[in-house]
Amino acid sequence: MTAPSRLRVDGLTVRFRLSDATVQAVTDARFEVRQGECLALVGESGCGKSVMAHALLGLLPGNAEVTGSAWLESGDGDAVDLVAAPEEVLARSVRGRRIGLVPQSPATHLTPVRTARSQLEEALRELGNPASADDLAARAGLSPAADLDRYPHELSGGMAQRVANALAVAGDPWLILADEPTSGLDRPLVDATMAELRRLADDGRAVLLITHDLRAAERVADRVAVMYASRVVSVAPAAAFFAGPRHPYAAGLLDALPSRRFTPIPGRPPELTRLPGGCAFLPRCDRASAACERVPELAEPPEPAAPQGAAPVSPADRQEVACHHPLKPLELDRNVAR
Repeated sequence: MTAPSRLRVDGLTVRFRLSDATVQAVTDARFEVRQGECLALVGESGCGKSVMAHALLGLLPGNAEVTGSAWLESGDGDAVDLVAAPEEVLARSVRGRRIGLVPQSPATHLTPVRTARSQLEEALRELGNPASADDLAARAGLSPAADLDRYPHELSGGMAQRVANALAVAGDPWLILADEPTSGLDRPLVDATMAELRRLADDGRAVLLITHDLRAAERVADRVAVMYASRVVSVAPAAAFFAGPRHPYAAGLLDALPSRRFTPIPGRPPELTRLPGGCAFLPRCDRASAACERVPELAEPPEPAAPQGAAPVSPADRQEVACHHPLKPLELDRNVAR
């Protein structure tokens, strides 16, 4: 049986060398995304999520230093390391063909002096897809006759988003990288965009959704990865994450939602040019101890013994966390974050 395609990120690290400092943008990131699933990568602004996206596509500026690996593995055994691959490989066989990008602020990524139709037709032609622009637009929820002959400034936010979605799948990629696709959209358009990403995953593609919108992530994600101060600190099944995350920072993110406790996390994230030597969340964490002076590893913590007569923790509820003092699942209130 053919194995599913997947993206496997292993130790991905990104540093930007400045004249007087080093920006530690991504540190030792480890996760994977498989065909047919949506992984939501969430966290506060500035934690490194979008840098991660650009690193996977080889679109970082010249002062970036990237180490580790990010393997794009197809079911037939073909694999490419996105970190080590030369620009020619990324340009000719990865961008658009294996990875489709849904960018932030789609209207600003469209060529302003060309219609949506001409841009879709060019993408289809360059990527060797025999489909028509009308077919691609219709699948993205556009009206070909009414929308495709408009220029970008004539498109509403929702129309521009749908054009971006159509462009992302023009080369029939199996991985969709959606970088903050709901930024600046109202809630109905957010819901429509999330529904489209979920459909793409259900059709057999993989979706890496990079977002700070937890409500949007809850609608579509199969799993949730949490970034804090350049590190992935938690990876969990979506249902388990939204029922009760085990990492204190992840729990704080949910507690800050209006639908939860509406309580902000105290303090501020550290500057990426001045990260502490141990757990970066230590100054903001009410569970910190001397052990937190060491950087915690992402791992599945041991489960506490279940009370007599209680059901054991389901495998679907298990979470990987990088924390010396993770919250215990049997102690969590399932109606709120903590």
